[in-house]
Amino acid sequence: MIRLTYRIETPGSVEAMATKIASDQSTGTFVALPGETEELKARVAARVVAIRPLPATSHASFPDEAGGNTHFNRADVDIEFPMDAVGTDLAALMTIAIGGVYSIKGMTGIRIVGMKLPQEFAAAHPGPQFGVPGSFALTGVKDRPIIGTIVKPALGLRPYETAEMVGELIGAGVDFIKDDEKLMSPAYSPLKERVAAIMPLILDHEQKTGKKVMYAFGISHADPDEMMRNHDIVLEAGGNCAVVNINSIGFGGLAFLRKRSGLVLHAHRNGWDILTRHAGLGFEFSVWQQFWRLLGVDQFQINGIRVKYWEPDESFVRSYRAVSTPLFSENDVALPVIGSGQWGGQAPDTIAATGGSTELLYLCGGGIVSHPGGPGAGVKAVKQAWEAAVAGVPLETYAKDHPELAQSIDKFADGKAA
Repeated sequence: MIRLTYRIETPGSVEAMATKIASDQSTGTFVALPGETEELKARVAARVVAIRPLPATSHASFPDEAGGNTHFNRADVDIEFPMDAVGTDLAALMTIAIGGVYSIKGMTGIRIVGMKLPQEFAAAHPGPQFGVPGSFALTGVKDRPIIGTIVKPALGLRPYETAEMVGELIGAGVDFIKDDEKLMSPAYSPLKERVAAIMPLILDHEQKTGKKVMYAFGISHADPDEMMRNHDIVLEAGGNCAVVNINSIGFGGLAFLRKRSGLVLHAHRNGWDILTRHAGLGFEFSVWQQFWRLLGVDQFQINGIRVKYWEPDESFVRSYRAVSTPLFSENDVALPVIGSGQWGGQAPDTIAATGGSTELLYLCGGGIVSHPGGPGAGVKAVKQAWEAAVAGVPLETYAKDHPELAQSIDKFADGKAA
């Protein structure tokens, strides 16, 4: 059985709405059907198995559906879908179990807050190829987070200008660099030219030091064949990572890529916020991320503490726990990528929120490249902040003997690391 948990909001009966979801999303429709036999329903019909009431609300999540009501009942409802009705195809799962519930009349709010899949899904989908252990092995990092940054400005830099910044970051000891998700292969910076400018620096540094900086090139494309050609450009040049905008390339694009990929797949959840920002509508990240992990992303961006966008800290913590929790085994865990307005100042709160774990990629854009001492000093400052956080030393104390961290505190402590 596939179990979905829906948070239902309605001025009427939650029980009736739950039954409606189970019927509409399996065998039923708006009238009784002559072919809907008891045998058929026993085999493929969805069933409501639990209803857990929640406090009512006076505000409708869909205000236009309120119908003059000011009292709306709420509950979390578990509905089970038989495997015979859905199978292990993720497109079928999205369509049958999730895709149609938002169109049902009578609800003023509906949010999918839980999903439990049976073991059959583990065998049907590849999951991460590299995941947490592969990411750490390829970067050579041990006993601390992977420290990463984003090439800034996000758009406009030509390949040689990008390479100049990358050279400074590599020299400062950064572990990971990525293209911004908006950068793919524009006319001023074609992917092939960008790879040709950057990879010799990375390979030369590896030859001299033994450390290979992981660079995630943006390879997303609506045409899977073109995306694979982008993948091959990176792989053949000695690269080992790619940024994929998962909402843009879709399930099919990622499945096509993962089956053929030799790169670490770094997932940017572009557009995710529209699916979850309203607390009474959409998805919990804990549900949505399961699809992409089964399909094979290795690293998953999830925002962080005190981000520059809308997401509250408690939502980040839930996202971190979701990505870090095995679906079926330790092999299907994706590396949490913490970003958005980050600098070293969030390190102590991040390590507290993650239960002391350092198995993460800590991604700073402006928090590194806008450091007063330059991007190289920015890398050092973030590393120093994490050294202090892991040791339990206050940042201000550690900064007394670490000038890069001290400069970082002076620059970013007011929350302006964008």
